Amino acid sequence: MELQLISTADHKQSSISVSEVFFNREYNEALVHQVVTSYLSNARRATRAQKGRSDIAKSTRKPWRQKGTGRARAGMASSPIWRGGGKIFPNTPGENYHKKINKRMYRAGMSVILSQLIRDGRLSVIDSLSAATHKTKDFVGQLNKLGLKDVMIVTNHIDSNLQLSSRNIPNVYVTEVSNIDPVSLVRYERTLFTAEGIRTLEELLS
Repeated sequence: MELQLISTADHKQSSISVSEVFFNREYNEALVHQVVTSYLSNARRATRAQKGRSDIAKSTRKPWRQKGTGRARAGMASSPIWRGGGKIFPNTPGENYHKKINKRMYRAGMSVILSQLIRDGRLSVIDSLSAATHKTKDFVGQLNKLGLKDVMIVTNHIDSNLQLSSRNIPNVYVTEVSNIDPVSLVRYERTLFTAEGIRTLEELLS
């Protein structure tokens, strides 16, 4: 399978050969959904703590007698249906949001996402990408020449100039191949791989 390869020098397009196994898979919506949701769930931290009815500091005395008042029956003021009462199913710091997904499914899901990005014209490959200076203005100029605004850039190695020049640009995310995730691939309008990065990705998916 051939992908267009953009030249950094003159922005002319040639081609690069990639494996059809990883970049030409049939779209599987259920698999992509499972991979994305499991990634988001596993990133959650159980930091919320709410009070149940047994944790509320209110009297357990019956607010009024059972019959004869014309009002609804009430057992205690900490009831969940009362204002200031406890939660019915309170969140606790010990909650576990982990969703298991095996490596084979995760790699298959990533391949499906990458294949769909190629079909939609949202994935591009460039021979190399570097920042000559640490100035954001210079790097924005490079992106404008490539026609990129909302983009995730994936490379093998991020040097200090590339990190400093790109970190303050909105909707631009520069990362290494080993750190890519399904949510970022779906979230950004365009994805730009370096030629070395796409080769490394093939090794990681194999």
